[in-house]
Amino acid sequence: MQNITVLGSTGSIGKSTLDVVARHPDRYRIIALTAHQQDELLFEQCRQFCPHFAVLLDEAAAERLRKRIAAAGLDVEVLCGNEALVRVATLPDVDAVMAAIVGAAGMRPTLAAAEAGKKVLLANKETLVLAGHLFMDAVRRSGAVLLPIDSEHNAIFQSLPHDYAGNMQHSGVSKILLTASGGPFRNTPLSELQNVTPDQACAHPNWSMGRKISVDSASMMNKGLEVIEAHWLFNAAADDIQVVVHPQSVIHSMVQYVDGSVLAQLGNPDMRTPIAYALAWPERIDSGVAPLDLFAIARLDFVAPDFERFPCLALAYRALREGGTVPALLNAANEIAVAAFLDRKIDFLDIPRLIEAVMGKVVRTEVHQLQDVLEADTAARIAAQEWVERNSK
Repeated sequence: MQNITVLGSTGSIGKSTLDVVARHPDRYRIIALTAHQQDELLFEQCRQFCPHFAVLLDEAAAERLRKRIAAAGLDVEVLCGNEALVRVATLPDVDAVMAAIVGAAGMRPTLAAAEAGKKVLLANKETLVLAGHLFMDAVRRSGAVLLPIDSEHNAIFQSLPHDYAGNMQHSGVSKILLTASGGPFRNTPLSELQNVTPDQACAHPNWSMGRKISVDSASMMNKGLEVIEAHWLFNAAADDIQVVVHPQSVIHSMVQYVDGSVLAQLGNPDMRTPIAYALAWPERIDSGVAPLDLFAIARLDFVAPDFERFPCLALAYRALREGGTVPALLNAANEIAVAAFLDRKIDFLDIPRLIEAVMGKVVRTEVHQLQDVLEADTAARIAAQEWVERNSK
């Protein structure tokens, strides 16, 4: 029986995690659930899974949840704030932590879980993008088990040698092939991208995701962040990570070997597959996902990424190569840019313009401690907000 904390249980990854857990009550027990402010959904999750703790970041939402919990007679302690997130991520009786809080807010509890030697199921990109060096050092020092949840990185993990120790040459690996759907604008004429709407950007052809990550997919910033993640997860240089546009999203990623072999992981586009794999690793369990019908798919296409169409992807490779706090600047600027686009303050093509401006304005520094990352993040957000104010429609 594994005891689990789910950071971000009301988001899409969190809900998928609970769906898989509910299929295996003999294997998994939920100890803590956390959310930002969705107290109604969190209450329903508490009624179903009876965790010891429920955490909300919003105080008003936490108070509402306390009243609901008391009225229902549930034995659930309601906590509030960032310190509570760290607490439930490091509880002595917790075996595994699903790190599914979106954005920089999830970085601190995820890092704390790694420092505490937990099995970390990593769905939070920003932890590696912002603080990859610090996070991987914490994993090594504590002996934590790190399992990637992103479908692409999970696929790479499945396709690497079982004893892969972070050395591509010694393992016979020549390249990591990171697949991308290309999003909704893969074939849109460049002249039309300036006027695309938030609803169009959020209409992903294959995946059901939140609005922020859907826009990231449309700009391919999501893939750029995944390139940086892959660098840290698999100790791969930027030149050893190749993005491959694969519109069907059936092959989730591949590993190329020096003998000419390419190993791929295939499956229907459903996050419950990588979640189930990580929960049960090194075993496999039922995820609730339908088997892949190759006859229905019929064909698999592959295209090289167009860096003119997707300048955000080029900016991510640049940030990885420059290192230090530059990936943190990239991420923070992108979060502000996407929010401004969703609020219709800037156009879709303004997203990479804003990011590039911030990367050029805020001074790069080395990362020695978490505070270095947090200061870079703050500086980038200030610079990005100023850009939005100057350039709003």
